[in-house]
Amino acid sequence: MDRRRFIETAVGAAGLAVVGSCATLPPKHVGIPKATDRIALGKTGIKVSRVAMGTGTVGGPHESNQTRAGQENFTRVARRALDLGINFFDSADLYGTMPFFGKALQGVPRDNYVLLSKIRGQATAEQAQKDIERFLQELGVDHIDILLTHCATRADWAKTRAGVLETLAKAKEKGTIRAYGMSWHGMAPLETIADTPWGDLALGRINPKGINMDGKADEVVPHFKKIHEKGKFVLGMKILGEGKIRESADIDASLRFALGLGCVDAMTIGFEKPEQIDDMLKRWEAAAKEVAKA
Repeated sequence: MDRRRFIETAVGAAGLAVVGSCATLPPKHVGIPKATDRIALGKTGIKVSRVAMGTGTVGGPHESNQTRAGQENFTRVARRALDLGINFFDSADLYGTMPFFGKALQGVPRDNYVLLSKIRGQATAEQAQKDIERFLQELGVDHIDILLTHCATRADWAKTRAGVLETLAKAKEKGTIRAYGMSWHGMAPLETIADTPWGDLALGRINPKGINMDGKADEVVPHFKKIHEKGKFVLGMKILGEGKIRESADIDASLRFALGLGCVDAMTIGFEKPEQIDDMLKRWEAAAKEVAKA
C-alpha cells in the first residue's frame, strides 16, 4: 500500500474500549527512576531524559514566556538543563523558540541533546516541507530528532492532514527528522490516537486537576493508557497546568499523579528560570520515591 493510502486509511474504526493498566514504575529492586535517566523512544534509536525543557508557556503566536524573557535568560535555562542531565528540548513554530535554541545550544555536540518541534496544523504538504527546511536553519542543525503535527482538533485529523503526514514520513526516510508524531487539543482527536498506527510519539495534556486539558482526568487517562499500550511514546505536557498549579503541595501531587499512571513516559515542563529546574528535579525524586512505595 502506498504511503498516502496508508495514511488515509490509518484512522480506521476507533475502538475506544479501555484496555489494561500500563506498567507502573520499575520494581523497587530496579531502583527509583530519575528525571535525567535516558529512556528509549520506541524503536527510533533516540534516548531522552524523562523530563524535557518546555518552551511554550503562554505560547503563541511565535512567542512564549520563555522568548519574552530574552535570549540571555533562555540560554541560561537551556544550559542549566544540560548541566543537570536533561537532554530533551521541546520547541514549536507556534512558540517562536527554535531560533532561541539555535543560539542557546550553539557549540554543544549534536549528540548531547534531543530536539522536538512542531509544524502548525493548518500547513499543506508543500508548506510543511518549507517549514522543515526553515526549522533546520533556525536551529542550526542538519536534522530534527522529533517533529510533530501540532494541535489536532478533529477526529479525522489523520485524513485531513494526510499531506503533512506524508511529508514527515518522507523526511524521516531522508534523515532530516528521526521520529514523528502528533499533539492534540480536544477529546475528539484523543479518542482516535491509539487506533491510528501513524506516529512514534504522542504529546498530550495531563494533570490531576483537569486544568488546560481536553477533559477531566478520569476521561483522559484511559486514552493515554491505550495509546501507550499500542506502542506510542507518551510525552505529557501541562503537568502543572501551564503554571496554574502553583502551591507546593499541588505541584508534588501532580508529579505523583503523572508518575503513578505508568503510561506517561516523559514530561515536558515549561521552565522559565534555571532555579526552577533544580527545584523540579528534587521534587521529581521525592515524588518517584513516594509512588514506588505505594
